Amino acid sequence: MNRNLRWRVLLTLAVMVLSTSFVLPSVPGIKNTMLGKILPDTAINLGLDLKGGIHLTLGVDVDKAIENNMASMSQDIKASAREENLAVLKPTPLPGTRTEAVLVGADKQEAFEKLLKKLYPNLKVDGKETLPEDRVKYVLSMTADYKKYLARLTMDQAVKTIRNRIDQFGVAEPDIRRQDNNRIQVQLPGLSDPDRAIAIIGKTAHLEFKVVDDTVDAASAQQGLLGPGRELSVIMHRGPNNTSSESPIVLKKEAVMTGEHITDARATIEQNNNQFSVSLTFNPRGAKIFERVTEENIKKRLAIVLDGKCYSAPVIQDKISGGKAQITGRFNQEEARDLAIVLRAGALPAPVKVLEQRTVGPTLGQESIDAGMMATGIAAIAIIIFMALYYSTAGLFADVVLLLNIVMTMAGLAAFGATLTLPGIAGIILTIAMAVDANVLIFERIREELRKGVRSAEAVDKGYAKATLTILDSNTTNVIVAIILYQFGTGPIRGFAVTLVLGIIMSMFTAIFVSRIMFDLYLSKRSPDAPVSI
Repeated sequence: MNRNLRWRVLLTLAVMVLSTSFVLPSVPGIKNTMLGKILPDTAINLGLDLKGGIHLTLGVDVDKAIENNMASMSQDIKASAREENLAVLKPTPLPGTRTEAVLVGADKQEAFEKLLKKLYPNLKVDGKETLPEDRVKYVLSMTADYKKYLARLTMDQAVKTIRNRIDQFGVAEPDIRRQDNNRIQVQLPGLSDPDRAIAIIGKTAHLEFKVVDDTVDAASAQQGLLGPGRELSVIMHRGPNNTSSESPIVLKKEAVMTGEHITDARATIEQNNNQFSVSLTFNPRGAKIFERVTEENIKKRLAIVLDGKCYSAPVIQDKISGGKAQITGRFNQEEARDLAIVLRAGALPAPVKVLEQRTVGPTLGQESIDAGMMATGIAAIAIIIFMALYYSTAGLFADVVLLLNIVMTMAGLAAFGATLTLPGIAGIILTIAMAVDANVLIFERIREELRKGVRSAEAVDKGYAKATLTILDSNTTNVIVAIILYQFGTGPIRGFAVTLVLGIIMSMFTAIFVSRIMFDLYLSKRSPDAPVSI
């Protein structure tokens, strides 16, 4: 064996060993054995259609997020104006993404407009009106470009937040991606409790701290007798046997603090009554705000409001330092843990709505696996028999590289953490045919040279030389198409594209490189004039 052939054989053996080591962890019963402990910690991830699980399509209320951003910006305008010794009355939201701000002092218009231009370049002045008492009313709105930016940012934040929640929920290999029309697709393989998944994923988790107004009678408030700056909410009560109820409570509308400063949230158990609660930890800025809020509202009740519902309203006995707080609501362990998950992962930037919900049972997934494996097996066996009968010894070479191609494709799925779906199995079946297609081109070229009377070794050389360029050209176009499918396709299409790309790359390696080694080994044992069994 010459030196060139020797290193090619060694390289092929190394690839085979490496591929086998990546595939074996996916074989049932291998992972927990002694062999499994020395193998890479990889396995082929099964998609929703094979493993079973939950498919959700969520709609994100981007318009609401833009409105909330405008309301927050309006409050910032008042604070920024105060720092510049400008008096601006509390801005009033208007329909759409507009707000109304009243400047006190007509002679301050130039300074106020300069402040707007400097600090709020994404706002434009839609109208300006002089009012009595030396006041000027401004109507402000967002620019179209800023609205588009906020829409993109909202969707990106929503995807990130949902991903963080699911990661903490403990779902392996979730598939989360943006879709058109402000939608998000979520696939959770192996999960069978859709209600709990929706509760965690869809909870907006907008946490607010508001002061309770005990001077207003809740019953009167229910009749509509509410003063300015007040709102009617409900406080949650949990009774025996895990029952729950609600009662009215009057809150000051403006939140004294929100949950944006939370750095950690943990489910804890209270020692005095063995009830579960959620302990919160704030960042340094949040700790200062919470300390100031509690100092200013001693002996008052501070309501902890999540998504519009008050979970608890403890009385502030003293200033609270240290940046810690607690949500009590007689939670059970699962509720406290789930609430901690959504608070720790962050609030969604906008409300989400479940537009589509579909559950795939594990039994159906196993049936898909069985059907796919049967189809793959039948296709492989049919091709193996055909190649062996039609191309004799060369056909056996093609059969060997075909099996190696399947192993290497599966190894690629495991190594790159790709997810195998039912369309992915279809892609594998397609690459089985494409793998031998390359060998057919080579073998036919070799037959042409043999018919011309060329010696066997030379015919093999010319056959590979002439067919290789054609194989590279055709497979390159297939890879480009598969990449486009992966880039723009949805889950099933992407699964098909992944296995197709891997299969094409592996088939080029096995057909051009590995089968040539087998031919060279075969010819090295024969005389130059001996015929080739092809």
